[in-house]
Amino acid sequence: MYGRPMALPSWKDNFMVTLDPRSGHLVLINTFTVDPDKADALLSELSSATENGMRQRPGFVSANLHVSRDRKHVANYAQWRSQADLNAMLNDADAQVHMKRAASIAQAFEPIFYDLRETHTADGERSSSTEPSEHA
Repeated sequence: MYGRPMALPSWKDNFMVTLDPRSGHLVLINTFTVDPDKADALLSELSSATENGMRQRPGFVSANLHVSRDRKHVANYAQWRSQADLNAMLNDADAQVHMKRAASIAQAFEPIFYDLRETHTADGERSSSTEPSEHA
């Protein structure tokens, strides 16, 4: 490991989602409970739904998919420009197909909407929004 040169990562390897409390984005954290043997299938379904549907919708900002270490939970941390954009997606028949597929793999799921209020970094950077978002 120490004797061989490391390949430099591409810009895609260093891609980071921006979390900025001042953006006013709506945050959806949807936590799915899943049989550990089905965690990869759920992750694949959520990834496909994001790439082939959600990503092209007006107001979509980002989605980050997480699998718990015990594989009993999968979480989707998604950002949307506004509640109206998210509602339009939720009411769209094509999007509902993806959501039903994911729900059929999971044992349960809990979507909760949040406003990002503060971020902190290891180097001491801090950003905050003291104003609650006006999501309707």
